[in-house]
Amino acid sequence: MSNVKPPGESQAPKAADRILSTASELFYREGARAIGVDQIVARAGATKPSLYRAFESKDHLIAVYLQGEGDRFWTYFDAAVAAHPDDPKAQLLAYFDGLGRRATEPGYRGCGLSNAAVEYPDPAHPGRKVAVEEKGRLRDRLRELTRAMGARKPKKLADSLLLLIEGVFLTSQLFGEDGPAAAARGAAEALIDAHTRGAS
Repeated sequence: MSNVKPPGESQAPKAADRILSTASELFYREGARAIGVDQIVARAGATKPSLYRAFESKDHLIAVYLQGEGDRFWTYFDAAVAAHPDDPKAQLLAYFDGLGRRATEPGYRGCGLSNAAVEYPDPAHPGRKVAVEEKGRLRDRLRELTRAMGARKPKKLADSLLLLIEGVFLTSQLFGEDGPAAAARGAAEALIDAHTRGAS
C-alpha cells in the first residue's frame, strides 16, 4: 500500500469522514477529474478549510480514495482465495464468478484504480502512484497463484488473466449486463486449462 495516510483523529474525523465518503462516491461515479472541491464540501455539508485540514490537496484526497478502492478490491479477491484453501484454480475462478456478478449490478463503474490510471497519466500524480502500486500487487498475486497451480508459463498466464480482469472493468461500462463480462469466467478457465494441461 502507498504511504499516504487517511485522516487521523487530530483532523476533525467526523468532517473528514463525510468528505472522504462523499468524494469517494462522486469520484467513482463521475470520475475524479470532473469533481471539484466545492462540489465535494457542499455535498458533504463541510467547508473547504475542513477539507484542507484533513487532506493537504485534492490530489491527496484522490490518493486516499484510491487506497480505499484498493482495500475494497482485496476484500473480494481475498474472500475468493479463502473460500478454496490450497486450490489456486478454484480461487481464481471464484474471483471471476464474483466479478461477473458485480459487473452487471446497477451503477457498476469498473475499477476505480483503473479509471484513475486513465484519468491521470502523469506518473508523479499521487493517485496514479496508488493505482500503479495496487495493479503491480495484483500482477504479483496472480503470478503466485499461477505458479502454485503448476502452469508451464506462469507469468504469461498471470498476464493473460490480468488482461481479462481489466477487460471486464472496461467492457462492463460499455455494454452493461449483456456485455462480454459474463464470458470472463469461462475464458479464465480455458486459459488456465490451456496452460496447465499436461503440466507436472
